[in-house]
Amino acid sequence: MPRQAAIDAPAGMPYSRAIRAGDYVYVSGQVPFDPDGNLVTGSIEVETRQVMENIKRALEEMGCSMDDVVKCTCWLDDARNFVRFNKVYVSYFNEPLPARSCVESRLMITAKVEVEAIAYKPEGA
Repeated sequence: MPRQAAIDAPAGMPYSRAIRAGDYVYVSGQVPFDPDGNLVTGSIEVETRQVMENIKRALEEMGCSMDDVVKCTCWLDDARNFVRFNKVYVSYFNEPLPARSCVESRLMITAKVEVEAIAYKPEGA
């Protein structure tokens, strides 16, 4: 299945923010950068909200919505933030919730959370 469309990453970054492959859209791991490229810092809730808004925006640019998300992978820099992260994360989805993996991991930037998403939306739908 050929890659058909992509959203460029910020200048100089070696990846696509999102890419369509057939009926699937893959959104790269999002960290709490605002649309101007500034790192949003604060509580886990503040950072999670920015991450989820980034995913939502990338999906919309690819013709999808949060309802099309079938799988997320989440990284938290501190597992003690898991419950608070979940409260914000779940507010972005309707039932049934996407499948998900969530792990504690040191992140590549000074952030508390990173989330990537896979959406399924048949082309032309």
